Amino acid sequence: MSQVEFKARSRQGSGSSEARKVRRSGRIPGVLYGRSGKAVSIDLDALEFSNGVKIISDSTIVKVDIDGKSHEAFVKNTQRNIVDGKILHVDFYEVESGVLLRTRVSIQLKGSPVGVREGGILEFPLHEIEVECLPKDLPPRIEVDVSELGVNQSIHVRELPLPAAVRVISSQDQVVALVKYVREEAAPVVEEEAAEAAPAEE
Repeated sequence: MSQVEFKARSRQGSGSSEARKVRRSGRIPGVLYGRSGKAVSIDLDALEFSNGVKIISDSTIVKVDIDGKSHEAFVKNTQRNIVDGKILHVDFYEVESGVLLRTRVSIQLKGSPVGVREGGILEFPLHEIEVECLPKDLPPRIEVDVSELGVNQSIHVRELPLPAAVRVISSQDQVVALVKYVREEAAPVVEEEAAEAAPAEE
């Protein structure tokens, strides 16, 4: 998949009234935060961004073209209207090419485990891990095939399929996914049966 790119314009105004004006024009106000802490106020086409953000994850590096100058960044936060779900504001965090970065990458399971067909249940306790790598080596997500996972078997962080250039910061012993049998609950004691078993009073 080609890198997602958003066209943006720098903006000078600030405040809620300015933000409402931007939204009425069919655009979304946002901020690009640089590695040095410098923040640039921008706005983007609402439709373009809403469509693009659907196909990326929190660890996907996108291009943000601001007035013709390209920046590589993460989409760090999106604020949405709680009523209709429309995006109200977006924050980008710029990454620097050639400089190591630490971030979290989501884990995505695929396949139907053998153990589930044998009566077990799949548990997925770890949904993301922390890694360190160059921006160019950062995977948008980590796909884990659990098709061969049997009952009482598990997959750990150390077994994840990662490029050699990506260093895992999270504990290697953490369990990513496992299949186990459902515990059968002990049958409740029926009071009537207990009463019948009790010795009769003389």
